[in-house]
Parts: sequence; C-alpha cells; structure tokens
Amino acid sequence: MPSIYLCFVWHMHQPFYKDLLTGEYRLPWTRMHALKDYYGMVQILDEFPDVHQTFNLVPSMLAQIDEYATGAANDPFLRIALKPAEELTGDEQSFILRYFFQANPGRLIYRYPRYGELYDMWQSSGRDSKRARRLFGMGELRDLQVLSQLAWFDEEFQERDPGIRGLVEKERGYSLEDQALLGRKQPQKMALVVPIYREFARRGQIELTTTPYYHPILPLLCDSNVAETAHPYVPLPSRFSYPRDARLQLERARDFMKTEFGVLPVGLWPSEGSVSDEVLTLAAETGFTWSASDNEVLARTLGRDAGAFETYRPYVWEQQGAKLRMIFRDHRLSDLIGFVYSRMGAADAANHFLHEIRENCRGILANGEDALVPIILDGENAWEYYERNGRPFLRELYGRIAADGQMTAVTVSEALAKIEPRPIDHIFPGSWINANFDVWIGAEEDNTAWDYLLRARRTYDQVLEGVVGVALTESQKQLAMEELLIAEGSDWCWWYGPEHDSANRPEFDQLFRGHLANVYQALGLHPPDELSRPISGAVAKESHDVPTGVINATVDGEITSYFEWLGAGLFHVDNRSGAMHGQRFVIRELRYGSNGSSLFLRLDFEEHATAALSGAVVKLNVGPAADPRRVTSANLHIMAGVHQAAAGLEYAFSRILEVKVPLAGIGAGLQQPVRFQLSLWQNGLPLDAIPQQGWLEVATSEPGEWF
Repeated sequence: MPSIYLCFVWHMHQPFYKDLLTGEYRLPWTRMHALKDYYGMVQILDEFPDVHQTFNLVPSMLAQIDEYATGAANDPFLRIALKPAEELTGDEQSFILRYFFQANPGRLIYRYPRYGELYDMWQSSGRDSKRARRLFGMGELRDLQVLSQLAWFDEEFQERDPGIRGLVEKERGYSLEDQALLGRKQPQKMALVVPIYREFARRGQIELTTTPYYHPILPLLCDSNVAETAHPYVPLPSRFSYPRDARLQLERARDFMKTEFGVLPVGLWPSEGSVSDEVLTLAAETGFTWSASDNEVLARTLGRDAGAFETYRPYVWEQQGAKLRMIFRDHRLSDLIGFVYSRMGAADAANHFLHEIRENCRGILANGEDALVPIILDGENAWEYYERNGRPFLRELYGRIAADGQMTAVTVSEALAKIEPRPIDHIFPGSWINANFDVWIGAEEDNTAWDYLLRARRTYDQVLEGVVGVALTESQKQLAMEELLIAEGSDWCWWYGPEHDSANRPEFDQLFRGHLANVYQALGLHPPDELSRPISGAVAKESHDVPTGVINATVDGEITSYFEWLGAGLFHVDNRSGAMHGQRFVIRELRYGSNGSSLFLRLDFEEHATAALSGAVVKLNVGPAADPRRVTSANLHIMAGVHQAAAGLEYAFSRILEVKVPLAGIGAGLQQPVRFQLSLWQNGLPLDAIPQQGWLEVATSEPGEWF
C-alpha cells in the first residue's frame, strides 16, 4: 500500500551576537532559546521512538552555545540579571526595565502571576524607565531579574529539575541565593544541548543538517544582481560578487559540524531556502548530496503551480556534472504550524494538520505512488506563542503520527532512499519568502547595507594585495575576514527595510555597523564615518488612540458619512513581521466608541483580504471589566446584511463590519468599563486577532477616559 513519508525539518538559528573585538554578547537571544527550545525539541522525541525528524543547526549558533556552556560568554544581560538588586546603578535598573519584559505577554509573562504583576506596573508607567523606577523597589527588581530568566527555561527543566521547579513554585520574594542558583543552572542546561543532538543522531532517530556558517543569502553573495531575475527592475546596490566567500561559508559549516558531531552532514538547508544554480553547484562541489527550498521556488522553476503532485516528491537537480537531490517544503502547512495553530487547542490543531495532509495526498496514493511531505520551518521562535512552549501540540501531533498505519515520520535521507526523484535541469533563483530576495535587497536601507559591505570587502582585498600599504599579522587578517563573514549574514538585512520590526532593531543596526567597523580596525584602518550613523530609519508602530467623542453609529456595514465615526478610538494594526516571516494580517484597523448605553465597534480589513472573507466568522468576547468571569461570546458571520446575535447584539457587513453591543445585554451597567477581544476565523482556522494577546479594556462614560 502506498505510504505518506512526513519529513519535518526544524531549522535552529540565531544571529551572531558576539562582538569579536570586545568579546561581548550584544543581545541574549541565543542563550534564551538554548534554554527554552533547542534541548526540549529533541528530548520530546524520546516519548515517540518511531517519529524520526531532521534538525538543521547553524554553526554560528552552536559556537555561541558552546561559549555559554563553558562559561566563556561575556553577556551583560546575564551579568545584570545575576547582580544583587541592591547594587544596581540607576542605569542598570533602567536597562532591566527596558529589556527584561521582552517576552510574549500571554504565553511567557502572564504564565507567572508575579511576572504579570510586574509587567502591568511597567505598562502603567507608560514604559518609561524613569517613572517605573519610582514603582520598582528592590523586591520588585529582584523578582523581575529572576522571573525574566526563569520564564525561558524549557518545560523539561521546569518539570524535572528540583531547583528550577522550586523557583517556579516560589512565585515571588526571590533571594540572592535564588539568583545565584539561576546563574549556576543556565550553563549547566546549555551544556546539555549539543550532547542530546549527538545522542539522538547516534540512535538514528534524527538527521543533522546544516546551513552556511554565518547564515548568508548565498545567491546574493555569489552575485547580488541575481535578485533582478526574481524581481525585474528591483532597485539594486553596487554589484556584490564573491562566490569564494559563499564556498568558504559552506566549507566552514561542514568542517564545524564534523568537529562538533563527528559526521559530515549530507543535507543543506541554504539560509532562508535561498537557491540559484550557482549555489547548488557550490553545494554539490562542497560535498552535500541533498538540499531544500520552498514550493513557490519549485513553481517558478517548473513554470506552473506546484500542487501536491509536484510538491510531495523529490527531485534531482543536475548541471554540468554537478548533482543534488532536492525537496521543496509545503509552504502552507509549514506556516500553519508557525503562525496559526498557536491560537487553537492542541488536539484540534493536530487533527487539522493531519487531515490536511491526508486530503492533499489522496490523489497521489490513489495513483499508487508514495508521497513525501516536507514540513520545514523555524524550530524555535514559534513556540513562544504556544501554550507551554508548544509541548501539548507536539505531543498530540507526534502521538497521532505514530499511531497512523499509512503515515510515517522519517528523516529526509530516509525518505530520499524510498522514492525515485524526478530530474530538473535548473533552479529558479529565489528564497522561501515570495520566491525572491526582496527581504534582503532592494529597499533603500538594504542597498545601503550592501554598499557598506562591498566597500569593506574591497578594502580587505586592497590591503591584502598591497594597494593599501598596511603591514598586517596573520591574526589580523583572519580577524578581518571573520568579521566580513559575519557581516555577510542574512540577519542584518532582515531588519532593514519595511518588512520586519523588533524592539531590538537599533541593536541589530549597531551590530552590523560594528562588525564592519571591526573589519577596518583589524586592518589597521580608521572606519569610515558612514558607519557611525544608523542605517535604519524610523518605522511605523502599532498605534492606539483613545476616543474623543460620543459615537452613535448606524449599523449597516457602510461608511454612512464622514462624521459617523469621528471621534472614535482607533487601534491601528502594525502588520510587519518579527523574527519569523509569514504571518498574514487581515484586519487593518479597529474603531470603537460609545454613547453611554452601547459599545460600537468597526472593523476595516486589508484590501487584498476583503474579497476572500466569504464564510469567515468574527468571534467576539465582551463583558464588564469589573467581573472578568462574566463574558458574552458571539459569532459574527461575515455576510452581507444586518444580523442579530447573542445578548441583543446587532452587526452588519458590507464594506466594513459594524457592531452594536448593548451594555445591559452583557451585564455591564451604564457607563461602566467593559473589555473585549475579537478574532477572525475561516474554515476552522484563526486568521487574525485584536489584540494579539489579552483584552482591550475601555470606558463607556465620558470621552477621554478610554484607555
């Protein structure tokens, strides 16, 4: 009987946060994710021995973990977290308040009641560290120091380590001894990461693959002008063409993995699924036997849509004697795990995922063929949005796969040994994001970064060729090249341009410019003045303006007049992505207001989404703020006309969605504060939500009192 071979490839990656000249780690995220994700994602497979998977490990991330595990990492974030609260300077207190709430509120912060209290205090200060310092005494600061670290410990560590479990159960009132305990536990737990990958690879339950050493976009290193093939007439910087750097990044990655795990990897996940014919040639020449990309790249390669019959099979790429087997990830299913299932119950999400696979494979199996289903995605960032770090969902999913008689979870190499590949003689140059390179090149900030990188790279060549007369030691040359390789990484341009945003965007900008400045300093030259100025400009933020007038809207789904919603509160959605790219935003903005007896809501949708909302449902939860247990729930079906729902609620949809909520119907007294949340669903899947976490609480009395 034909089979479904399910190939999970979990990509584990963090930017290189270390400044090689100072030895200091500028951001803590490698440490945080090493505590929260890397160990547990493998350890959970011990419960499901028949579930085999592939883990892609970026060498520059592993090198950082090794330093943390041995205590060699110089991390100011950890140093301040462990410093006695009584000894913190004013600047250090402000540092803690600014950085130690950088976690998902719903899943990480409010999971710990005391952490949630401290977060509320920070919010009430307007996120102003000077004002907040008047609210945070030594006890509050120490609790924040401890909880901001404790929240990132893996489920396995919290459940099985008595010391960590004791800190969780203590909840508040932490001591210097508790801080010291956290300081000892962090390197201990990080030292477990590499050994568990080594052990499960030895068992044959996981396959280890890798990425170019510092995670560069290889096609752009080989020739930045290749971006114009994927996006004709895209604005481009001066041409960057250093294929020898691309080869070096590949060779360094294989050598590192051999040293770390004792085996040379045969599989390559090129950074961000970015491929070109030149890159695949380099990969094959370097010793890789298979690689992967996205099925949108496959579609552009084949010149037609890539459905299940095309996506769920392997290929073999061959040009001029170079050969590489290829798989192409199911973009939609991978994104469901990354961005959608976190808002569903674990069992419902697992059932939906496997149902989708079976439906997709029905025609292939009926044709007497096996199906190879590639699921490739970030193995770390998504879990911050899931209940208990995604472990309930993964257990539900893996348990169902293990019990399925026709579906088997295998490593990529295991799958490739079972199914004959189809030949392709070229690959379309693109990445897993829209089958182009627009995230990393083309925007003004991106192009500026490439120009700065090119000038530094040329300067390095000129010094080595004697054009610039500087006498260098071998160690200086090596340091300059290392900094260049780091600056070639994809992570810096990820945050340049309009696509993504982060609270740490300024730090990423500083890191990139710092690495380039280090190139010049290593070469004995003064860095150019341009590197002293930020590349990234201001970006739009999510905004929330409170109402300034009474609202009495006509509920008809139309913008009846300019004045109808004048003075309403406005919640404008920031639709840029963060560390993971792929979340689809559908709601553009929410307007709201009251006349004292009813709450009025208005949803405006993104233009591209409005036509596809047929059959969608807005789920509204609303109730009196004074009684959080009292919640009225209503399903608002997106269909033309005026409709009634629970508790006398009235709504209408045409160009917009308008809702009228009588306060008496939801148990709220006249002019009493209420709170609400809404989410948009279609075909049983959540599409969007306002707010993304928690509730919006609003007054229904006089304008100006809303918050």
